[in-house]
Amino acid sequence: MAKTGTVSASASKATRRKAITAIAAAVLLGAIAFDTKVVTIGGDEDLRQQAFNPDSFGTREFPRIRDHVTDKAPDAARLAEELVADKNAAIAAYGTMAGAFPVMPVTFTGTVADGKSGIFTVDVEGLPEGFGLRVQTGPAINGTELRDVTGDIEFGAFKNQIEYQDAGAGINRAMAAEILADIDRESLSGKTITVTGAFTMINPKNWLVTPVAFEVQ
Repeated sequence: MAKTGTVSASASKATRRKAITAIAAAVLLGAIAFDTKVVTIGGDEDLRQQAFNPDSFGTREFPRIRDHVTDKAPDAARLAEELVADKNAAIAAYGTMAGAFPVMPVTFTGTVADGKSGIFTVDVEGLPEGFGLRVQTGPAINGTELRDVTGDIEFGAFKNQIEYQDAGAGINRAMAAEILADIDRESLSGKTITVTGAFTMINPKNWLVTPVAFEVQ
């Protein structure tokens, strides 16, 4: 009889150990589940979405860049006259320095002349002798005028030079998708256009304008 009691006590202890082990396992699994975050693919917390996306950046930034340029842009003839009279004063009034050269906003109406690779010369009434004006219409838009014209998109906000360059390209693509997608470049010569945009003033008398608004009349 004593032997039977001993066996029963041992079995009881084993059962209790198993129960305790099961409870501990359940608590551990619950803690793991509580501390586990489910990340949806493509969601805001997907690490792939946290990498810099130049097209998302461009789509977000272009509207305020367009508004900034539109608000500040002088008429082309007036800007040219002010540059002739006092270049430094004109730059101070309208421009934003981007490295060694200022980025200048401008607006104009003129007649489209010859073009090549999407870049067209525009004859603008009132532009002084010796001044030349061209506008780029895509499909490829080059330059960083739109990135630099506000003065608040700075290199320090990006991981490296590649991201900084990609930011400018993303803004250019957002602009082109919004205002240049429907332009018939093959039939543009001879037509009257109204453009607001910006250019990097390397040569004060030779402007290559990147548009933020483009209307064919």
